Amino acid sequence: MTTTKTTNKYIETVGRRKTATARVRLTEAAKTSYIVNGGKLSEYFNTEELQSIVKEAFDIAKFEGKYSVSALVNGGGIHAQAEAIRHGISRALLKIDEEFKKDLKKAGFLKRDPRMKERKKFGLKSARRAPQWNKR
Repeated sequence: MTTTKTTNKYIETVGRRKTATARVRLTEAAKTSYIVNGGKLSEYFNTEELQSIVKEAFDIAKFEGKYSVSALVNGGGIHAQAEAIRHGISRALLKIDEEFKKDLKKAGFLKRDPRMKERKKFGLKSARRAPQWNKR
């Protein structure tokens, strides 16, 4: 959804992976910058690997535009959160230009990873583990 807010145009999308959810906003800016939960990208994601995961969508799409990325992330682990942001950025890039779809889909950035922990069922010790059976 493209929304105009006091002359500042931004694109807002939601990215998800497992139980992690990221609300991502792309705003046109002088240079590309990343803000995650109100802080810098390097403060939130300490390792270089996690930072590169977040930036991967721009690299795959070969997108030279200057955008400020701000994301609100919650749930899941730190790795899933990085991939949720990448998923949100990928969706936002599709709203900018539909031509990115081929490369992003091939890289697997448009697929939401649905795997989550299965819930515990009544009468079982965990999701599928039944109580031990004894003959007598």
